[in-house]
Amino acid sequence: MIRMSKGRLHVVGFGPGGHEHMTFKAAQVIQDADVVTGYTTYINMLKPIFPDKEYKATGMMKEVERCRMAIEDAMSGKDVAIVSSGDSGIYGMAGIIYQLADEMKADIEIDTVPGMTAASTAASVLGAPLMHDIAIISLSDLMTPIDLIMKRVECAGEGDFVVCLYNPKSKTRTKYLDDARNILLKHRSPETPVGIVRNAGRDDESKQITTLGDLDKADVDMFCIVIIGNSQTYVSNGRMITPRGYRIGSD
Repeated sequence: MIRMSKGRLHVVGFGPGGHEHMTFKAAQVIQDADVVTGYTTYINMLKPIFPDKEYKATGMMKEVERCRMAIEDAMSGKDVAIVSSGDSGIYGMAGIIYQLADEMKADIEIDTVPGMTAASTAASVLGAPLMHDIAIISLSDLMTPIDLIMKRVECAGEGDFVVCLYNPKSKTRTKYLDDARNILLKHRSPETPVGIVRNAGRDDESKQITTLGDLDKADVDMFCIVIIGNSQTYVSNGRMITPRGYRIGSD
């Protein structure tokens, strides 16, 4: 009797999108996979880099369906890569995969391949804003009640964290960024530097540096990452810098 080999499922973060930002391991896992599964936009980003792969894609809001499909392929003995932009363990597919695999009692091997997340990519464009403690908060209320999101913003403000906001604004969520700004203004100066990076790490990347007081005037959409400095963050030569606390200069 021939025993079918156990399938493998790799939960891969491939970074912002370009091959140059992809880790060697992520590229190798995608290249070696029998099937690559992901959100349609992400699959379209990978096809020019890996043109000869078998791809399976689903659209927005089909995350559970997508993950279930990947697990079923792995259960059939295939080597599967399910991909997320950025890091698969930060607002990516890793959590859903592990939850579904438990529910489906999937006898497969699962591993997570980390990638460059949007926060670190945007920070590299702005300078060095994340050099001290940070709070990453998504302003999307699709999965989390908005009251809880704003409570987390309040706590981050009280704790003087550098705040990195994902999903800051969309066509239907037009006021949450202003609400977060108003909360943070209770805890830090209107002159606090704020960096905004759109499409970080992609060909049409752009950045702007403003202040917390003027954030309501900035051009922000769902493709932006917003990084709000702490009480020590400053701007020098067009770069945001958050001191880590090292003693600089002579005594």
